[in-house]
Amino acid sequence: MPADEFRVLKEVGVLPSTEGSEIKFSIDEYRGYKYGSIRKYLKRDSYSGPTRAGITMSKDIVSGVLSSLLKLSKAAPPADELELGKFAKRPGLSVVARITVYQGSTGIDLREWQEDVAYKGWTKRGIRLPFEQIDDITSYLKKMREEMA
Repeated sequence: MPADEFRVLKEVGVLPSTEGSEIKFSIDEYRGYKYGSIRKYLKRDSYSGPTRAGITMSKDIVSGVLSSLLKLSKAAPPADELELGKFAKRPGLSVVARITVYQGSTGIDLREWQEDVAYKGWTKRGIRLPFEQIDDITSYLKKMREEMA
């Protein structure tokens, strides 16, 4: 069943995170579909590899997130929390791009929002990116969008 396998097609970029971890931007493939992926990876003696912290996006969602981030200025990060956009992933599930402030640190939060009969709210899928690295983030998203064309 090679068609059902998950494969990383190309690594687009890497953001350093906390000690022993990094955030990788990549193009992945699953069941013949290409996705843009942003995921936290651990680099430790006991385990090195991907974690559950991350999100996958279609080309349209990558483009939407990129256009909303390009409107922001690195020099003047928003002081308050702000929703940048909501992008449909499939019926009842969206990816929401937000600016969040947590413990005095401003970040870009990409998280799934579920809205159906059973549940309405945030899912566990998502990732928080450091706002001060917005230039690298937008650069990697541009590369991701080009590679998915």
